[in-house]
Parts: sequence; C-alpha cells; structure tokens
Amino acid sequence: MSSIAVVQFPGSNTERETFMACYRVGLNPVEFLWNESAEKLVQFDGYIIVGGFSYEDRSRAGIIAALDPIIKQVKLEAEKGKPVLGICNGAQILVESGLVPGLQGYSIGMALTDNKRVKGGRVIGVGYYNTWANLQNSIPSDRCAFTQHLKTGEWINIPLAHGEGRFIVPEELLEKMIANNQTVYRYCDDNGSIIDEFPTNPNGSMYNLAAVCNPAGNVMAIMPHPERTNNGDVIFSSMKEFIENGTPAIDCTLSFERPHYEVTQYNPNGRTTEWVIDMIIADNEASSVQNALKHLGFNIAIKRQTHWEITIGSDREHALQKINDTGELYNSNKEFISTIQRKENTASFLVRQKEDMIGRSKFESLTRRFEINEISQLKRGVIWNVIVNSGNFETILDQILDTHILFNPLSHECYRIN
Repeated sequence: MSSIAVVQFPGSNTERETFMACYRVGLNPVEFLWNESAEKLVQFDGYIIVGGFSYEDRSRAGIIAALDPIIKQVKLEAEKGKPVLGICNGAQILVESGLVPGLQGYSIGMALTDNKRVKGGRVIGVGYYNTWANLQNSIPSDRCAFTQHLKTGEWINIPLAHGEGRFIVPEELLEKMIANNQTVYRYCDDNGSIIDEFPTNPNGSMYNLAAVCNPAGNVMAIMPHPERTNNGDVIFSSMKEFIENGTPAIDCTLSFERPHYEVTQYNPNGRTTEWVIDMIIADNEASSVQNALKHLGFNIAIKRQTHWEITIGSDREHALQKINDTGELYNSNKEFISTIQRKENTASFLVRQKEDMIGRSKFESLTRRFEINEISQLKRGVIWNVIVNSGNFETILDQILDTHILFNPLSHECYRIN
C-alpha cells in the first residue's frame, strides 16, 4: 500500500478529512509535522499538504510555510516524480514556493489572492467564503497525477472554503499553461458551462481556475476541498494509480521571464489624506513575519501598520470626521490613528493589492450606506516597517524583498516610503 505523508503546519486543520479520503481509496496516510526531520520525507511515495490556516495566514496565506525548510525537501521529492497535492492552504503554499506553475528555479509565477465576488458592478462580499463548486477536468486524463480517473470535460461537485483563492497569472504565462495542459480544473455551472462570473466562478479566478499543475503533471495546487466528500475521491484514487504505474511524469517544460519588480517611491497627491493605523494590542502578524525572517538569518525587527489613502473632493475635515464616526476603517477599541515610523535604521514599505477589494468594499459602504459623498477614492494598504539591526542596510532590504514574504509581485504593488 502506497504511503502518503500528510504534511501539516501550525494552523493546518483538515488532516482528519484527508486521512479519511486516503483510506477510502486504499492509500496509507501518515501524519507528518513541519518540525520533523525533513529527510524522513524520502521514505514516502507521495505527499499531501493539507488545508487550514498555516501560521494563521499571516502576511498572506501560505507564504510563511512556503519558506519553511521542509518545503526544500518536498521540492527534491517532486523532482523524483513523486506526486504532491496541495489542498486549499496547501495550494497557497505550493504557489508561494514556486512548485506551481513550476518555472525554472521555482521562481514565483502566479498568486492566490483575495476573493473577488462582484455582481451587477457591486461588491457582494470580501474575504472568507464557503460553498459547493463544480470543477471540470479540462485536460487529458493521463496528463496529471490527479486526473487519471476523470475524462476530459467531466466534473465533480465539491466544497470550497477560503478567503484567498483567486488565481492570478500573467496573460502570457497563462497562454503557455493552457497550451501545456496545466490548467487542470476549472469552475463550471451545473450544465458544464464555464462562465466567468459569480457564482459559477466563486472567487474571481482568472480563466475560472480551480487547480493547476506543474509541467511534469505530478504536482497540483487545488483550492476547493476534494477530501471533504466522496465526490472528490477520484482525485485521490488517481494519485494512487499514478504511484502504482511508476509515477509516469510528462516530459514538458514551462518557460516565462517575469519582469523584475521594481519598488518605487510612494508619492501621494496633495488631495489625499493618509490615515496610518497602529494597534493597541500585540500584533501577532508582525511577530510571525519577524520570526520567519529571523529563522532565515536576518537580524531584524518588524512593525506593521494599516494604511488608508482617502481622497476627498470638498469639505475635507467634516468628511473625515464622518468617516471616523462610522468605525469602518479602524476599530477604536484596539486601534488608533498614528504616524509612519521614521528612524535611521528603519525602512517602510507600503504594500497594496493590485485589485483592492477591501478598499473597494469600504468605499461602497461609506458612500452608499453612510452617504458620505465627499469621498472620491479610497485605497487600503499595509505598511511594513523593517528595522535592520546589523549588516549592510540596503543589501538586507533587497534580500528580504527577494523572499517575497512582504508581497507577491503578481498580486501586489509595493512602494517605499521616505
């Protein structure tokens, strides 16, 4: 019986369902924790990185786990042709680690970012969303380790539950992935039609993507949860057959030169008001990012702030007071309006979603619900203050940015604040 390492990080929570799915198809699942010796992974025939909220999705979903030493060993095992399945948070980890889409050197080629649920031109929801979704196999059955038991065009109905499940891929790379048959599962309606609108596309993913694989076909990132229903057993039974057939990987490559992302200076126009929000209570998110960077060898400290850029057409002070009174932009019980940290050994980076769904939702709430019509634009971001305790200041900053822990260049913009 094929042994499968069920890989868990702090915050993972779907191991029980994953064990049950493996048992149902005749696989032997074995619990494997993030802090075990990575070399022990060699003994397994395949790997499943389970769903949940690794490190509480701090900074963004999957990134801290993706920097964990155990992922280096997973990459080595995947290079041998062994199957690797990342479910939900596991999919986010595979994307942030570069295991999918599988570019040379595991460079980051895509992002899984905030859900986008828009209907009739209005935001009908942001953040975590759960429902049932139809996933259609869009590639030949023998192309991927996890499609062996589904014909092209067949679909399964399985649960979906996530807050950051929207696939973003550069158009040029997406075209290559389609040609490579790496766009494995796509969201469809009950008639099998792929319609790029909510609710058929439940999170706004490009090309209705629900799951993608690497060029060899042995690594797949899937956002919905096949382990939570018998309907998803075909994915696990396909994995079993793939192993029993000797892991017949596809001889295929994927090349894409993503332009180097340049961090630019933040220059707000004179009509905007900036609100920098600090926390009264301890900021566990900043602590987790700081600890992850320290484990990578950086002697630094991290402070995090929320940033609002508010553009008001007229009567600014009165409009700002009305915004403040709503409590929409910060919680006065645990947050307060502060200022950006400016110290000699500190660099501040403003990170924003390229498609700011939270900012858009808050703008619609303030203008429509609270009828504050003076607002013409609202942007939300996060300020990461990096305090460098030793080493060459600019070199350390460049190295930290290269880890992508602060932002994914496919889904975010990053500015340096003077």
